[in-house]
Amino acid sequence: MKFVDEYRFFGKAGNGGDGVVRWRREKFVPKGGPNGGNGGKGGDFIVEAIRDINRLSRISNKVEHEAEKGQDGGSNSKTGRDGQDFILQLPIGSIITNNDTGEIVDLTNDGERVILLKGGAGGLGNEHFKSASNRQPRECTKGAEAASGTFTVELRLIADIGLVGLPNAGKTSLLNALTNADAKVGAYEFTTLDPNLGVTYGIVIADIPGLIEGAHKGRGLGMQFLRHISRTRLILHCISLERVDPVTDYLTVRAELDQFPGVHDIPEQVLLTKSDTVSAETIAHVRQLFAERSMQTLTVSVIDDEQLKNLQDTLVSIVRAS
Repeated sequence: MKFVDEYRFFGKAGNGGDGVVRWRREKFVPKGGPNGGNGGKGGDFIVEAIRDINRLSRISNKVEHEAEKGQDGGSNSKTGRDGQDFILQLPIGSIITNNDTGEIVDLTNDGERVILLKGGAGGLGNEHFKSASNRQPRECTKGAEAASGTFTVELRLIADIGLVGLPNAGKTSLLNALTNADAKVGAYEFTTLDPNLGVTYGIVIADIPGLIEGAHKGRGLGMQFLRHISRTRLILHCISLERVDPVTDYLTVRAELDQFPGVHDIPEQVLLTKSDTVSAETIAHVRQLFAERSMQTLTVSVIDDEQLKNLQDTLVSIVRAS
């Protein structure tokens, strides 16, 4: 299933049911009065946040949604049944924009519900118009027309830690090692085409697809995934020790991150990956290069259980202290 993080749809709440003209007709009551009931209220159009980042992928082929119309009134003063609400489930982190009014709704909590459009009020039956001077009213009203609109949903993943770096920097392997996420890994660039999530000790980690120079202008996978970094509490910048110039790699990705609003102020930790592929002297040299820029670094190898445990403990401490 292809990952979708933007979705457009037309939504409509339910119209109100119509009021009706009815008369009381019973044996031995030849001149019964009005008893037409009111219409029921139309259903509301509601959005609900759920923990499923692939939810948009499952509904993206349906572009129109509508709540149920209220039932018309009935005889014997019976009010029509209210229309059923329509509940559109969207992933946590969805930002819904009403394209007609500019109003924005941000779903940030699991189970959170927001009424986007209210259902129309039910119409009035002829009994409502009965009075001392109008004993046989023949008027009734139709149910109110409900609100509608076109909406755009933009998904921005909410995670404690966002893994970023150039393609093939070891981000997905690290996610799998820390969280047992079982995401696809390959020895080539752009193995990760969609964000992956994993959890360790209650900390949510997001593997953001590889960025390259010019990503904010659409190169590589483009900036479509930069938005997912803006809601992380910590950026874990992964740099492969196999690379010729790790500092330049860091600066390349950092320049792309700084192009996206809201990312610049997120705390960052540099992580040197694949430490098992180089000598201790090389690791020390690279760490010194970053130290000269007043930047502390961590190192890890996904095949070293002790390093993984130390990294895990460090990340949990950083996130819980933030």
